[in-house]
Amino acid sequence: MTTANLIATIDLDAIAHNVGVLRERSGAGVIAVVKADGYGHGALPVARAALAAGAQALGTASIREARELRAGGIDAHITAWLHRPDSDFAGAVADGIDIAVSSPRQLAAVVDAARATGTRAVVSVKVDTGLGRSGVAREEWEQAASDLARAVADGAVELHGVMCHLAFGDEPDHPHNDLQAQRLDAAVTDLTRLGAPPAVVHMSNSPAALTRPDLSRDLVRPGIAMYGYSPIPAMGDFGLIPAMTLESQVTTVKRADAGQGVSYNHTWHAAADTVIGVVPAGYADGVPRSLSGRLQVHIGDRLYPNVGRICMDQLVVDLGPDGGGVREGDRAVLFGPASAADGARVPTATDWADELGTIDYEIVSRIGSRPERRYTGGPAHVQPDRVAAVPAQTEHTQGDSNG
Repeated sequence: MTTANLIATIDLDAIAHNVGVLRERSGAGVIAVVKADGYGHGALPVARAALAAGAQALGTASIREARELRAGGIDAHITAWLHRPDSDFAGAVADGIDIAVSSPRQLAAVVDAARATGTRAVVSVKVDTGLGRSGVAREEWEQAASDLARAVADGAVELHGVMCHLAFGDEPDHPHNDLQAQRLDAAVTDLTRLGAPPAVVHMSNSPAALTRPDLSRDLVRPGIAMYGYSPIPAMGDFGLIPAMTLESQVTTVKRADAGQGVSYNHTWHAAADTVIGVVPAGYADGVPRSLSGRLQVHIGDRLYPNVGRICMDQLVVDLGPDGGGVREGDRAVLFGPASAADGARVPTATDWADELGTIDYEIVSRIGSRPERRYTGGPAHVQPDRVAAVPAQTEHTQGDSNG
């Protein structure tokens, strides 16, 4: 029995399958990106499942996310790449987190933390090869490379990787992808010449991993594809399997008379006598309010339209004049893999994204902490426990597109 109104069921076998697809198509090892609580799927169980399926390492945006994985018992290689000036570099050094630096100033802060703790830091260097976001700027590269080589020679740091982010990964044939690859390779050449060759090089996000194996280098760094969503829907699903099903139950079934308004401000009125159902899911659970009147919910073997405004905690569906045989307690699926057990098509996170003019990355990562996570499949040692708290300074976690 659950105490939550909304349940997100995560199929860890789907995660494992998707890791295999990415390894095969890219021809490289996988860094499983589990930032933003594993894109809303639960960072720790997903991390364990991905590693058990053959992923070589993990990636997060913030140091706090990486340290929470360590506190949860993950001993694999973890790279974190987005840092405030006051980020907990000392904690990351102590936990053996690979800190990807984006400027000479970040490198200096990491070196200071390493010397203060008496522990050699593991670092990667993130190069801005043309995305125009985080990463060492072109005008600072010479200094950053020199400082990094000196820190390696001094024993303050171990250089693990060189990385960048692609600006046009979801446009496989865009010439900017090749330009960024050339610039990243040139950065590796510079560091090697200075006596600081990296152990690994990586740039490919989900779309590049699936479509451009020539860009893979040593590793690829997929996000959204690992969770089963195509980063280039026009090219198909690549054999990926969505891992999350978001569902609840119908809590109330009642009649609505012709002309009756439903939900806040009565933005919808029943055109004729009908039956409505209430589902306890709303925008506090990650169901966008802007989907009001555009959402469909799978109940039984049919799709029913949402009517009226989506509220913080609940939404209403029109069951039709005969109620469709729906009873209180019936399963109500908001999204999941497209095919249900009964063969009826279930709405997907991509459907929501298309309706809103956004991407499914945003939809799944906004499923917050209130829905209960349940896990199916996966190896026996993958348990759905919560990530342990980290007794470190608080960081603000920002998004960083990898998917």
